[in-house]
Amino acid sequence: MRVLRVSHSAVVDAWRERERELRARGVDVRLLSARAWDEGGATVRLVPRRGEPVRGVRTLGSHPALFLYDPLPLWRALGQEWDVLDVHEEPFALATAEVLLLRRLRALVSRRPAPPYLLYSAQNLDKRYPWPFRWFEARALRGAAAVSVCNDEAGRIVRAKGALGRVETVPLGVDPAVFAPAPGHPSDDPSDEASDDARPGPGTARLRVGYAGRLAHHKGVDVLLAAVAGDDRLDLVVAGDGPDRAALEEAARPLGGRVRFVGALGGDDLVAFYRSLDALAVPSRETPGWVEQFGRVAVEAMACGVPVVASRTGALPDVVGGAGLLVDPEDSAALRAALARVRDEDGLADRLRAAGTARAASCSWTEVARRYEELYRTAVDDGPGPARARGTGGASVAVPPEVVVVAYGSPAMVRDAIAPLAGKYPITVVDNSSLPEIREITELAGGRYLDPGRNGGFAAGVNHALAHRQAPGADVLLLNPDAVVTPEDVQTLHRALHAAPGIASVGPEQVDDDGVRARVVWPFPSPAATWVEAVGLGRLRRAPADRSFVIGSVLLLNAAAVEDVGGFDERFFLYAEETDWAYRAVRSGWRHAVVPEAHALHLGGATSSDPTRRETHFHASQERYLRKHHGRAGWALARAGAVVGAAARSVALRGDARESARRRLRLYLAGPVRAESAL
Repeated sequence: MRVLRVSHSAVVDAWRERERELRARGVDVRLLSARAWDEGGATVRLVPRRGEPVRGVRTLGSHPALFLYDPLPLWRALGQEWDVLDVHEEPFALATAEVLLLRRLRALVSRRPAPPYLLYSAQNLDKRYPWPFRWFEARALRGAAAVSVCNDEAGRIVRAKGALGRVETVPLGVDPAVFAPAPGHPSDDPSDEASDDARPGPGTARLRVGYAGRLAHHKGVDVLLAAVAGDDRLDLVVAGDGPDRAALEEAARPLGGRVRFVGALGGDDLVAFYRSLDALAVPSRETPGWVEQFGRVAVEAMACGVPVVASRTGALPDVVGGAGLLVDPEDSAALRAALARVRDEDGLADRLRAAGTARAASCSWTEVARRYEELYRTAVDDGPGPARARGTGGASVAVPPEVVVVAYGSPAMVRDAIAPLAGKYPITVVDNSSLPEIREITELAGGRYLDPGRNGGFAAGVNHALAHRQAPGADVLLLNPDAVVTPEDVQTLHRALHAAPGIASVGPEQVDDDGVRARVVWPFPSPAATWVEAVGLGRLRRAPADRSFVIGSVLLLNAAAVEDVGGFDERFFLYAEETDWAYRAVRSGWRHAVVPEAHALHLGGATSSDPTRRETHFHASQERYLRKHHGRAGWALARAGAVVGAAARSVALRGDARESARRRLRLYLAGPVRAESAL
């Protein structure tokens, strides 16, 4: 496999380990990089190793999103035959638009297909860029065969913005042969001017804290200085450079020799710096336009056996959580207390070293390269747009749907839901509750268990499953834990899904445990519909197929529609996720249908024992949906209708019905989303 990779950040020698590991795996990777780039406040120039297939390209501009490459080397490189083009730049960046434009022009000139391409994103803030960057981003994401992201939030964002290909979270790599604990006692830093007796270490009364990175406001070094100032048994060494260095040095002057600035470090000097520390602090703060996107220094330090204390912001909880200590950003007192714990609490430093070393191992370049090779093979097999399952010889084949269950507690229900389908269909259970019982049930049924490590809601669980498909290109059956469907009914749904073009989803008829038939097709919510409900005519509402959806308790999704529409919107924590997805599908020309020949049992709400909480989540999701698709004015009109209807029922009805109407009235007067946030 021949891969052309374009990455300005590959100017750093250590970060080209990904390509070296890929070549060791038999992938022919050629690299175009910047000739020079600012990394960590210092200009780094490309110095290829002997025989290394990397070429430096002149760049115009220095902002990662606002620079261009010299087009001539790109044009020449794109004239060769490649299986994959890997553009390691943000989808909205000018450089990405430049590379993809040249790719398209080369294909037109050479009259041969352009290679499928991958993109990269670390952007974990949901930003809406001005034109034309918004247009660049949308076009790039829709055509990408895959997107690698370095944190889960970035993956959610690119899916919501229209990524059609595979989206995979791949950590930024670390070389365990370079970043490793020193034998025995942490090694001395040869640049340290302090005496051996003053240098902190195990068993001493002092703690040597380090910081590595850019010296700029968003990195929070001023917060770290305040933390160190409040405890005279903390010493600090700051490695890095940047626009705030002079101001930080001035702020540290009253602390005397307890704080030293050693400038930007790299290579062996950086490794020696880590090994000389008792703890590394990563005090990043949140700003309106930036949060920490990965925290490479944290992984490097953990690989060197150094305990890490980081702020609870951006991607740092994913990288550090469980293997280090987390504190609130901007809280110097909490940061000071956490560092004091590392110094004073028996056994804590050793536990953090062990956990950090294990965490860093999952970010090794070997593991990163393996996952990139998987992405490349996905791109080669499927190309841009919807993925297709393939049989021998490369021909498209019909594959059974993959069953996805998003669970939160209720192991017995999960067992009952997947038992009829075990051995008949591939099963994936995403467990938002991280219960060992659910893992055991899933694995005994032959399914795959996924633990996202958090309860992000149903939409996030579905997206997690979509990002880790067992069979990319297969249709997906969403199955609630409180629902049961037979393999024969799944087959009936599958045939109906592909009986005619343009069907995005199908669902079965449903009954509850008393055999009472439930309504499964509903018109899309709207401000007008809220007023129809207010006057008591809601049950009479009907809508044609292009204005209705099928509920998601048992719902078979067309893989092509998933690729076209994208994943679920994770702002819908519970309820209305399928409504929003279905509405987006209709707007893209798809439709939805119920299949009368297929049947399912659905207990309905059985996974939640709190009706008030359930009702609050439901109406909060309605508010989000109406705001998203009908704007602020549409929501105001709908809210007024809900208030009027609830007020009328609270007067006209009696008993439990009156109390229910009054709860609804209070909920809408307060605002459902606001009420949900208070739960």
